[in-house]
Amino acid sequence: MADRVAEDKAISGQPKNSLIADFDPPQKPKRNKFAIACSIMACMTSILLGYDIGVMSGANLFIKEDLKINDVQIQILTGTLNIYSLIGSALAGRTSDWIGRRYTVVLSGAIFFVGSILMSVAPGYAFLMFGRFVAGIGVGYGLMISPVYTAEISPTLSRGFLTSFAEVFVNVGILLGYVSNYAFSKLRAHLAWRSMLGMGALPAIILAIGVLAVPESPRWLVMQGRLGDAKRVLNKTSASKEEAQLRLDDIKEAAGIAKDLDDDVVPVSKKSRGEGVWKDLLLHPTPAVSHILIAALGIHFFEQASGIDSVVLYSPWIFEKAGIKSYDHKLLATVAVGFVKTIAILVATFFLDRIGRRPLLLSSVAGMVFSLVCLGVGLTIIDQHRGPVPWAIALCITMVLLNVAFFSIGLGPITWVYSSEIFPLRLRAQGVSMGVAVNRLTSGAISMSFLSLYKAITIGWAFFLYAGIAAVSWVFFYTMLPETKGRTLEDMEVLFGKYHRWREAKVVPKQSKQGGGDENKSQVK
Repeated sequence: MADRVAEDKAISGQPKNSLIADFDPPQKPKRNKFAIACSIMACMTSILLGYDIGVMSGANLFIKEDLKINDVQIQILTGTLNIYSLIGSALAGRTSDWIGRRYTVVLSGAIFFVGSILMSVAPGYAFLMFGRFVAGIGVGYGLMISPVYTAEISPTLSRGFLTSFAEVFVNVGILLGYVSNYAFSKLRAHLAWRSMLGMGALPAIILAIGVLAVPESPRWLVMQGRLGDAKRVLNKTSASKEEAQLRLDDIKEAAGIAKDLDDDVVPVSKKSRGEGVWKDLLLHPTPAVSHILIAALGIHFFEQASGIDSVVLYSPWIFEKAGIKSYDHKLLATVAVGFVKTIAILVATFFLDRIGRRPLLLSSVAGMVFSLVCLGVGLTIIDQHRGPVPWAIALCITMVLLNVAFFSIGLGPITWVYSSEIFPLRLRAQGVSMGVAVNRLTSGAISMSFLSLYKAITIGWAFFLYAGIAAVSWVFFYTMLPETKGRTLEDMEVLFGKYHRWREAKVVPKQSKQGGGDENKSQVK
């Protein structure tokens, strides 16, 4: 009643009385619980990679002892999963356009399950490598499809929060791998590493079955012309029916479907099913698509080239060089690495949609440069002294923990959030698969070369090299990556096209209202 009186006064020109409610702070948009549940289930694919990274850091010690292999073979065994995952990520883009995002997640879990079983029963090095080949394909599928599905099902204002779950589960997987190492370390070497690797089959089969309970991506459904199904999914994953309709209209526009077509099933062009994508992505891209591709491939390259896999995969070696000799103490120290990494990524998930991508990314990389330089200094000092140097040992351990923490609050999650949200709808699956391919290729090169690198230039200078690469990445991110916080997926392309002069494109973003309401189109001034 009071609202009506105030409204009447405003119309008649009388002064409007302020109500107490007028001074209340604006309500924060509620997060959609169903969208969160779907995102969690899809992002569990990342546990598979995380578990393999964590478990291999300890299993390597027992594999080397049991199979009597050298450091070069250990490097190859550790790093080749990343190379093999290139096959999975390359196939995943077209597969997900063909069978859908949800069934691609199921396929990822099923393939990794088979790979884990094969590795656990391997009689020798060659068969173990074959098991890693199979598991690597499953990891490649999962790495590509998880951020795509999550970005496509998430409401705009929660997209950073939900898409970062992929990196959260990588860290959870790493921590589980470290805990598995410590749990099975008391067994004989022959049984220890087999038990560690075989446990990877458990999350894989849970994922493959559990993901069947979540719906298909609404954007994939629209690309297939299944508007009725897409609307039902959007109604479940949006804060209101009005917001769901606004999201559906934007997706239809991006997919080239007329706004007035509202049948449950409508005809679509062949391009909506994935044909012609590579031509538009690589052969004849627009300036905006070229900029997007450079940004996506660049962030994936620098995520791995800055040496995070060397720190995580070979942390027992680093701790040994720092003066920790006991198996138990080395494995306990790696558990601490996994714990810090997991806590840091959980903190990051709550700030991605509040602070924005750029501030977190730039501060994260700056912290990584600092920690890598200090780690290089500490390891160099230890190398040059015959006896133990307690303060340098403490410095090395602290800097390893700081490095993984800085990585996890920015560069780690933002790589997957950013690259999954900037591609246009029709190019998204294939574009993200290219980013994953660069990511895994770089990761494989780093992980397969670390032991040889530090023997060639010393372990301290290896981390100085990583610090230099991280410094270059900071400059790249600062000049080439525009802020994407608060924009719809269909609203991204207008930010790109001017490369390092992206600030000159003064774009008014869509004002997305979680509770419904109008949504103004972006305008380039």
